[in-house]
Amino acid sequence: MPSITQLPENFKALIADLGIEFDEGDVQQLANYLDLLLETNKQFNLTGIKEPEEAWTKHILDSLSLIPTLVKEGAQHVVDVGSGGGLPGIPLAITLPDVTFTLVETTRKKALFLSDAVEQLGLDNVTVIAERAENLSTKDGGFRGIADAVIARAVGPLNVLLELTIPFAKIDGVVLAIKGERAPIEVEEARKALHVLKAEVESSVRTTTGTVLTIRKNEATPKKYPRLAGEPKRMPIGKGEKR
Repeated sequence: MPSITQLPENFKALIADLGIEFDEGDVQQLANYLDLLLETNKQFNLTGIKEPEEAWTKHILDSLSLIPTLVKEGAQHVVDVGSGGGLPGIPLAITLPDVTFTLVETTRKKALFLSDAVEQLGLDNVTVIAERAENLSTKDGGFRGIADAVIARAVGPLNVLLELTIPFAKIDGVVLAIKGERAPIEVEEARKALHVLKAEVESSVRTTTGTVLTIRKNEATPKKYPRLAGEPKRMPIGKGEKR
């Protein structure tokens, strides 16, 4: 098996294509994170990817594809919804040390891994919260309308994801969703949710590893959203919901 610190042959070129320049120590920190992720994955499931070379591309490069937009937006506080094994939040926190990140993860075992990883990597710009997104972004949840950007990767279809993410964002803030080839279909299926949640898809950009959707929050989220925990997934906006 290749060393965790051995970068794929074209990795640096792909990073350069994104306009990203690593600071000293970034690559080693990213390698340290991947080592923690892949080692812990042997104990319980954090990722289906087990080979370091594949992880550098499908996890690290995919996560860092959000940097150009975060920099353009001047984001200072970012919320990672459904962070799982720390993607995309931790690689971004390593490479953007002046930005604060809140990693939201429902599954306690995964949240404990995230907390341990943050401590071992010395990431003082990261906070981990083991809670459902729906509970945090209500009127009394403490996190409503506080983020310049909300990020998510592999959290579910867009018509569900929007209700879990948009309430965290400030007005004129963005949700950045990393999607796959079905992104155009998901956008079409989420048109009702976008309308109801006062947001619009501003851009859809294909990258080497996926599609980055930038969704702009235009107005305050209606008070009834998010609904109770589990409801967005059980009954996505626009599918059977009565108004």
